[in-house]
Amino acid sequence: MVDRMHGRPAPPTETTISSANWDSRDLTGETHESVLFVDVDMTEATGTGAVFTDCTFRGVRFNASTHTDAAFLNCTFIRCGFFDAAFTGCKLVGGLFDSCTYDLLKVKGGDWSFTGLPGADLRRASFTDVRMREVDLTGARCAGAEFRGVDLSGASLHQADFSGCDLRGSDISAIDPFGAALKGAVIDPYQAIVLATALGLDVRE
Repeated sequence: MVDRMHGRPAPPTETTISSANWDSRDLTGETHESVLFVDVDMTEATGTGAVFTDCTFRGVRFNASTHTDAAFLNCTFIRCGFFDAAFTGCKLVGGLFDSCTYDLLKVKGGDWSFTGLPGADLRRASFTDVRMREVDLTGARCAGAEFRGVDLSGASLHQADFSGCDLRGSDISAIDPFGAALKGAVIDPYQAIVLATALGLDVRE
């Protein structure tokens, strides 16, 4: 299992929900704390305002689920599926993702700061107007993905692949152009100046 940022251990769980069928379940208003979810089917689950704190999800299927203004605080996701899942205005602060799949994942708004996604394959995912301060994207595969208007300040981006990625409007001040792949990435004029400065160029009019 990958390590959390700064070596923090995963929070302990106190109860377990295993092999439950939560397909199409309405999670609105539900609250779960320190729960281990194992092989739970949350396909097409929906809901607004659900709160999961210090929970671990192992082998959980979030496929085609829709979460609005929900909170997954300091949670751990291991071998979970997020195919076509949508998170709108959600907080996933302090989370850790390990060996998950993210095809067609859509994230709009919300706060994913301090989240660990090292080595994640995000090539078919999109993040729009998301706060992702100090997120760990070390070695992440983001070629062709969309990171529009994302706050990546302080992020760990060493050896991340942003080739062909749409980065317009994002804070990319943490990107080391010598330590990340950027060929074909789409950026705006202001970002071009940021990268040129990072390359040691003197930008003048």
